[in-house]
Amino acid sequence: MKVTTLSLAMAILFVPRMVIASASSSTFILTSNGDVFEKNHDELDIEFLGNIEGKPWRFQTNVYGNGSTNRGREERYNLWFDPSKEFHRYSILWTAKNIIFYVDEVPIREVVRNDAMGGDYPSKPMSLYATIWDASSWATNGGKYKVNYEYAPFTSEFKDLVLDGCAIDPIQKFPNSTACSETDTWLESRDYAVITPKSRSAMRRFRQRYMYYSYCYDNVRYPITPPECAVDSNEKQRFRNTGRLRFGGSHRKQARMERARRKRRSRAAAVSDDQTDM
Repeated sequence: MKVTTLSLAMAILFVPRMVIASASSSTFILTSNGDVFEKNHDELDIEFLGNIEGKPWRFQTNVYGNGSTNRGREERYNLWFDPSKEFHRYSILWTAKNIIFYVDEVPIREVVRNDAMGGDYPSKPMSLYATIWDASSWATNGGKYKVNYEYAPFTSEFKDLVLDGCAIDPIQKFPNSTACSETDTWLESRDYAVITPKSRSAMRRFRQRYMYYSYCYDNVRYPITPPECAVDSNEKQRFRNTGRLRFGGSHRKQARMERARRKRRSRAAAVSDDQTDM
C-alpha cells in the first residue's frame, strides 16, 4: 500500500548480539518507489545507529525530498533508554503542512513546510519499510567500527503497528490532488498533528538534553541556513563544531553502492580465477 499523507506508529525492540561495537543500522523508512522515482524519490527515516557497548544508544531522523540526498536534513540524538531491553514506540506524522517525529509519545522534531523548500519537502506517495543494513562506512564513530558478522544474525522485533493515511493505487505515480483531501483534513485535526505548549516544552527539553547534531547548525555542509530552520542562538553556539559528522545518505543510494561493490568484487574474483587457470 502507498500513502500520500499518514500517521504511523510502531513499537520496536532492537535485539543485538553481545558485541563490543556494531555498525549495523536498524531503520524503519517511508520512501517513494525507487524504480518510479529513480533520481527524485522522497524519504522519511527513524534510524538506530551503530552502538558501542557501555555508551548511550544513538539514533537519527532523516528527511529527504525530491532525491535531495546531497541536502539531507538529518538530526542525531542520544537515547535516554536501552532500546534492546523493552519495546518503545516510534511515530511519524506526515502531512502537507508538517512532519513530526515522536518517541514514546514525546515529539522530538518538527519540520514545518516552507515554500522556499520547494520539492525538498516530501510530497510523493510513499510505502513503509523496516530493515537492518550494513552501515560500516559511517554509522559508528564515522566508520571507525565495522559490522562483525561473527555475531550474526542481527534482529529487530516490531509490533503494534498503527497506520492511518490516504491509500492510493501502488502504480499511480501522481495521485489526484483532491483524492485525499478528506483524509488530510481528518489527520490534521488529530491531537498528535498539533504540538501543544506542554508538548513543545517536552520537545525543547529533549532536544536540549539529547540532540547532538542538527543540520540547521552545520555551516560546513550548509553555509547558508536551509529555509525551514528556525535558528536558536543558544543552540547555534552549542552546535557550532558539529559539522564534521559522516552520513550515509539515502537507503536507495546505499543499496546501489552496495550492489556496485558486490559486482566489483565478483569481477575481481573472476579475474583472479582466470589468472590461476593460466
